[in-house]
Amino acid sequence: MIRIVLAANLFVSALLKPGSNPDLILRAVRDEKVLLLMSDDICAEIARVLTYPKIRKRLCAPDEELHTFLQLLGSVAIFTPGTLNIPPLETDPDDTKYLVCAIEGHADFIVSGDHHLTDLTMYHGIRIVTPTDFLPLIATTVKAN
Repeated sequence: MIRIVLAANLFVSALLKPGSNPDLILRAVRDEKVLLLMSDDICAEIARVLTYPKIRKRLCAPDEELHTFLQLLGSVAIFTPGTLNIPPLETDPDDTKYLVCAIEGHADFIVSGDHHLTDLTMYHGIRIVTPTDFLPLIATTVKAN
């Protein structure tokens, strides 16, 4: 099964835009077509971003609904320890957590809309792609299995 790390912005986009590419990727996770890898650091970033006033205003979701969403993520994801020590990503050191999670979890892909990650295209043999580029890869791989 394909193992993926998703950037926090994709979770937010999926919640804000049902039917969007990030939402379709999360559906693939839910349907067990791909395996989601996460770390405590990634989970904390998602939780933090969901509390931003402009995001809260657009979501119109009560706190307990967002808490349930985070719990569901935790129940479907495989958590990595997040302890691997690698050099920080020069263009955005905060994004290093995605690289660490991907290496520790033996990911096939990091999926992100953040150019600091996608500009790398590959890191330690792990492809870094946008949601738009990733969706056809799911379809191809799922049909092959």
